[in-house]
Amino acid sequence: MRQVAARTVDFRVGERNVFLHVLTACNLACRHCYINPGQHGSSAISRETMAEWLALFAAPDRETNLILLGGEPTLHPDLAFGIRTAREFGYASVTVDTNGFLFHDFLERVSPADLDYLSFSLDGPSAVVNDPIRGAGVFATCTANLCKAVARGFNVSLIYTVSRHNIDFLPQMPALLAEWGVQRFFIQVIGLRGKTAQGQAGDWQLSPEEWLAVVPAVARRAAELGVVAVFPKVFLASDEDFSCAGRVAENYFVFPNGRVYVCPLCEDYPINAFRIEAGQLVRNSGLTEERFFSLDIPEGCVMSRLLQPANLGHSPDGRPLHRISCCLLKQEMKRS
Repeated sequence: MRQVAARTVDFRVGERNVFLHVLTACNLACRHCYINPGQHGSSAISRETMAEWLALFAAPDRETNLILLGGEPTLHPDLAFGIRTAREFGYASVTVDTNGFLFHDFLERVSPADLDYLSFSLDGPSAVVNDPIRGAGVFATCTANLCKAVARGFNVSLIYTVSRHNIDFLPQMPALLAEWGVQRFFIQVIGLRGKTAQGQAGDWQLSPEEWLAVVPAVARRAAELGVVAVFPKVFLASDEDFSCAGRVAENYFVFPNGRVYVCPLCEDYPINAFRIEAGQLVRNSGLTEERFFSLDIPEGCVMSRLLQPANLGHSPDGRPLHRISCCLLKQEMKRS
């Protein structure tokens, strides 16, 4: 068996990532959906707005990565237009995150040369595990279209959101991914956002011990099989420094109503750092998410402490049992 190299993917100064939600509508009703229409809007951006916003965030002289998502982005009839427009504007990479239904004949309207990655979401190795979370029939449709995309030469990745409902089945995924021809495996931690923030945390959330006992080992197994595995750092060791992407990199989470966040943990609240107004990116005044990033606390991520306190445990004397990393700090494992 070939050796596996593991590394922390540090934030790079000036790194730019644009997460553009082209709509918030979806054909599914996943039980852990993070979209909040009350905060994010319920409309789709128009073809003209799509081009305008892609131009607004483009920076040809700097490496800017674009992730197109929703809701379900392939529900947007102009998604293929957006992908080609992004290429014309010089984005360094273009990824589409999909639930796998691939509406509007998506695979017929784009080519592997148009996309760096087509990323499918699946939350179990079988319909028995996945479909109670994501919906009846989702596993069959998603896997069929995933295999079709691989056969057509697309670089395919897969996102698995780990929770108490499916962590026991995560070890079954690496062999399936290798069989299907998936190139990258993103293991996500469940967040207290959207639906899971509405009094359901105990039903979904994992303890640090559960996460650490399972996820790194599964990622290593995927890497051994030739699938690059990426997962959030989540918990920092005692000798690791805390770093906040909001202080170093540029990440923009853009929603159809014009709100632009720089931290995904904040998306349930009207504290977005920016807004798009009259075609321009405008910094909001007052108490916005950016005001918190300079705070250094023993728990690590200040936004986790403020917005997701159930993630944190403390000893009787008030000291945090674990420090939480920035949610955008990733670990990567791949064959060396």
